Amino acid sequence: MTRELDARLAIRGGPAAIVSDNGTERTPMAVLKWSRETGVEWPYIAPGKAMRNGLVEGFNGRFRGECMNETLFSSLGQARAAIASWKEDDNLNRPHSDLGNRSPAEFAAPIPLEKQAA
Repeated sequence: MTRELDARLAIRGGPAAIVSDNGTERTPMAVLKWSRETGVEWPYIAPGKAMRNGLVEGFNGRFRGECMNETLFSSLGQARAAIASWKEDDNLNRPHSDLGNRSPAEFAAPIPLEKQAA
């Protein structure tokens, strides 16, 4: 996971923070070390307080309902292909009300690449 985070930092720069739930007892030590080394804060949402992260919880429910629960995957490759297709549709075609009824691609297009991760 930290290799992927490093790759994203190299391309887009780093966010001020990455918020996750379940607390530090479920956060790998390598991630906590990466957070300290890069200066990216890693606050967490306490157990039982999922609504403090409503945007992510909403996304997870939509992803589960529209993609993961639709198919009984017979292989990891099939699951990866379905997820990639859903992700492409969600990012390129589907309007999001939080983005002024624009797709994420339309929303991000005018933003310089180095500022998109902030």
